Formats: sequence, structure tokens, C-alpha cells
Amino acid sequence: MKLVSRAQWGARSPRGTVSYLASAKGVKVHYTGGHVDPGIVKDHAKCVALVRQIQRQHMDGNGWVDIGYSLAVCPHRYVFVGRGPHRLPAANGPGLNAGHYAVLGLVGSSGLVEPPDEMLHGIRDAIEYLRKEGNAGNEIKGHRDGYATLCPGDRLYRWVREGAPRPKGKGSAQPAPASKADPEEETWREALMRSLPDIKPGMGRHQHVKTVRALLHARGYPPKDIWSHEYREDDEDLKDAINRYKARHGLPQDGVWGRRCWEAALD
Repeated sequence: MKLVSRAQWGARSPRGTVSYLASAKGVKVHYTGGHVDPGIVKDHAKCVALVRQIQRQHMDGNGWVDIGYSLAVCPHRYVFVGRGPHRLPAANGPGLNAGHYAVLGLVGSSGLVEPPDEMLHGIRDAIEYLRKEGNAGNEIKGHRDGYATLCPGDRLYRWVREGAPRPKGKGSAQPAPASKADPEEETWREALMRSLPDIKPGMGRHQHVKTVRALLHARGYPPKDIWSHEYREDDEDLKDAINRYKARHGLPQDGVWGRRCWEAALD
């Protein structure tokens, strides 16, 4: 199973406490309900961006404490942790969330509407994960079962009604557990690391300066200003926070937040 942790996809912290869910009757399958760029099939980075976008909409648009889904699955069989097991979802509808976990397939009502086989495998991976880790029962339903909606779309719902079988042919075997040795996982991780810049004294204004300040704050090394996008040459406060974090991890204390800092903070 290709499980992507919240830290790996860059999830925001919940705004409040998500209620505990001891068990559920099963899982309800969802789609996005909007347009999904077909380009995500060839570019996994777009999958990550879409999951982040959905979380923003749920938190900033809907006013929810977090993304509403338990797990989300992309066309590359990656399973993104949303609220995760033993956490009450918010996507099934009023009064229906305690009955089932919510698993999102990244297809929509336009653009990418046909779930690729790897996504169907991923949704099955997600269901089996929630059965094992979240005490989910055997029910597999669509969002529209019990709630007035078109979700999860006709194509995905047809598959659910068939019992959500694993696709036949290539890739239909039960996958081996993912590990850091998984080449695809390493490729995705390497691409993420390459996209993150070194944060250096004197670099001035950069969006990821604020990211670093927030990471330091979350990990117990808070600079006085966690909102600034700037890293000036004379910013001894941020430099000190970075150096204290680097000392904890046995890294050179030069005031530079580089790849090894990103890796340590995002693991």
C-alpha cells in the first residue's frame, strides 16, 4: 500500500479536535464533484496539489476543522491520509458521518471522470486499511446511498454497486507493503525534495521562509515572528531558531535551512 502521510502531502493542522470514531459499518466512496484536470494522470505533483486544494476548501470554504475525507486516492494508487482511521469524517452528510468512513477517489464530474485501474486498486487498499486500522465493517457504499447527491458519479458508483472488485489483469495482485525502498515512493519523495529551496540568511522575501518559520514553531523551536516571509542577513532570531533545530539533529549550525532540515521536519 502506498500510504502518504499528512506530513508528506503538506496537510495543514486541524483547527480543532476531530471526534474519535471507535468503529464504523464500512466505507462510503466519494468523488470531487467538480472538474479534475486529466493531467494528474501523468503528473503526480498535481495530485498532491489537488488534495491540498480540497483541504483548503473544506477548512476555509466549508468552515470544517479539517479535510472532510478519511483517505483520498489518486490515479497512481497513492492513498493520502486525510482524517485517517478512528476519526469522524465530515463528508458523508449530516447525521451520516458516524456510520461510515469517507474515501475520496480523485475523479470528478468533468475532466477526469473515469477512474483508472490503479485508482480502483488504491480505493480497495484504502478500504482494507480502514478495516484493519479503523475497525471498519464490510459495507462499501457510495455517497449517494442515503444522501441526495450525484456523488461518487455514475462510473465510480457502478463499480461500488458491483462490490468494488479489484480490476483484473496487470496490477490485480495484492500489493506488497510500501516501504522507503519502494522506487516509486522514492521518486515522488526526491521530486518533492528537489522542489524545496535552501532558506539562507539574506535571501530576502520567499514564500517558503514562512513555511520554515511555521515548521520551527510546530516542532518546538519557535522564532519570535512566525508570519514573516523574509529572511534578512541580520535576522539573528530566525538564524538562532534554525541553528537550535539543526543542533538537535546533529547538523552544521550555519543558519541555513537546507535539504536535510526539510527531510527531518517533514518525516
